[in-house]
Amino acid sequence: MASSILEALEIIAKKIPTVDKEIIPIEMSVGRIITEDYVAIFDLPRFNNSAMDGYAVKVADAGGKVSSTEVIYAGDNPSMTLEEKHAIKIMTGAPIPQGCEAVVPIENVSMQNDTLTLPSDIKHNGFIRMAGEDIKKGTMFLKKGEEINAYSIACLASQGMTHVTVTRIIKVAIFGTGDELRPHFEKIEDHQLYNSNSPMFLTRSQQLGCDVRFIRTSADTIEALESSIRSTLDADIIITSGGVSVGDKDFTKKAFTNLGMQVLIDKIDIKPGRPTIVGSINNTVIINLPGNPLASMVNYELFIRAIIRKMSGSKNHRHGVITTTMKNDFSVRGGKYAVVLGSYNGENFEALTSQMPGMVSPMKKADGLLLITPEIKMLSAGKTVRMIPIKWEHARDEEVTLFTD
Repeated sequence: MASSILEALEIIAKKIPTVDKEIIPIEMSVGRIITEDYVAIFDLPRFNNSAMDGYAVKVADAGGKVSSTEVIYAGDNPSMTLEEKHAIKIMTGAPIPQGCEAVVPIENVSMQNDTLTLPSDIKHNGFIRMAGEDIKKGTMFLKKGEEINAYSIACLASQGMTHVTVTRIIKVAIFGTGDELRPHFEKIEDHQLYNSNSPMFLTRSQQLGCDVRFIRTSADTIEALESSIRSTLDADIIITSGGVSVGDKDFTKKAFTNLGMQVLIDKIDIKPGRPTIVGSINNTVIINLPGNPLASMVNYELFIRAIIRKMSGSKNHRHGVITTTMKNDFSVRGGKYAVVLGSYNGENFEALTSQMPGMVSPMKKADGLLLITPEIKMLSAGKTVRMIPIKWEHARDEEVTLFTD
């Protein structure tokens, strides 16, 4: 029995395992998922310091004249104590000296020789960056399951941390099936086709941070398929396309089953792409996608992208949506749970006029997709819709409503 789209996504959320972890230098960790919480080992800033180039002063001296003969630079370790009727010139980032109650920016004072006239509105602790006001010692500043970016690395470096524990890179193996398919780098006969699916899956998986290898297209025999499968069982994910329908040579599912595949999802109630299978052999996740390019692309974006997020250990492994409006009227046949591909300009969603399951050209135009229920036969211009982005990541740790009503 076919799983619904939501049932399939829930099976992925609950059944797909996370790969193991490794320790790498922080400079190599952008885009990786951290596997533990990181707690500050000291305050940031580590000491009270000046937020401006200016003068360290006493609040009681506001509006009066003070003398100034000393300077504190960033990197200094001042030993002096500030007294009333005196000010100490201080540079941005320099430690606050004992006795200082505020910093006055240099542009807010008037100076004649070594005598300063201070403004009358000096606030206690004004322009002082207090120790721990950014990150307090003992507080968590990165959480397990977060994706590391350049700004996460700034936090780690600010704590003197040189290495971080992350999930390792996911290994993906890809092969197509079909006697009529040939690689794009070979000459073909009139009755043959180029395999566009495998290069698409390979590059998309790389784009999502995976380590990918491509196995030549397998012949449509049980023996050839089993040989290809055995050669890829060291991967975390195996992706195939074709051979999962009901044709005379559709042997893909049988070949995987012969080698011990446990089926998690056997067909999905979706148009296009119903003959999609998800299973596992030991710790290797198997995804058999339909051979039609656009159908396989839709199911990759909905299900394999969710599998990769979950396997990576990301806390944000569920799809997020962008609420927008339809730019144009778009009619659908209705009667099925379906996907509508379209372009998004930041203001509205324009459904692609031609998007048949066997097509290739619409895929490059699609910025996102809509999920619609069998009851919907028309998406009218101006209608509010929920778009799942394709060309950028938008994920959440909690379920949201994915279907357009």
